[in-house]
Amino acid sequence: MTIKDTPEEWEIRATDTPFVGNKTSVRTDDVVMPDGTVVGRDYQVHPGSVAVLALDEADRVLVLRQYRHPVRHKLWEIPAGLLDVPGENPLHAAQRELYEEAHVKAEDWRVLTDVYTTPGGCDEAVRIFLARDLSEAEGERFAVAEEEADMELDRVPVEDLVRGVLAGELHNNCLVVGVLSLIAARAGDGLDALRPAQAPWPARPFEA
Repeated sequence: MTIKDTPEEWEIRATDTPFVGNKTSVRTDDVVMPDGTVVGRDYQVHPGSVAVLALDEADRVLVLRQYRHPVRHKLWEIPAGLLDVPGENPLHAAQRELYEEAHVKAEDWRVLTDVYTTPGGCDEAVRIFLARDLSEAEGERFAVAEEEADMELDRVPVEDLVRGVLAGELHNNCLVVGVLSLIAARAGDGLDALRPAQAPWPARPFEA
């Protein structure tokens, strides 16, 4: 048997959107269960995101420390951001986020992994890229505001991040998944065997 997620959609009898925010909304669907009963399911509707595990020549990962109000923590994270435009090419979005948050560019891009962050309560899909061959970006730095104005930037050895993840000291979803996926890829067929940066993404279809 092949272990693979498969698309499927159960019948929806009714739907409502009781809340619409600036970037996301909340939807309530009345879903028909296998036994015929109808059950309400509330979930956050999300445009999707990209994240970048940027790896330098010293085997360090570019990380950011940022305040996240819902969890009342300053979290170490990798650069990430929303897919602001429906159908936006995720590679272009990732390149933009790396530039805006770290003022860095990369010559080698691969897809590291694709995840649904919290599929029980949100439809957010994230594509995590591996970016290598890093250099300082040209042009002016992006003007930061709000939480990003307090953001810290650092480069941390991969082994230190792995230790922090397994010790329960690092909690950001994209950082945890990205770092452990990097280790798994190295132990498998190698980083050059990862999917190309423009690989299809059924969760958020785009044009190359």
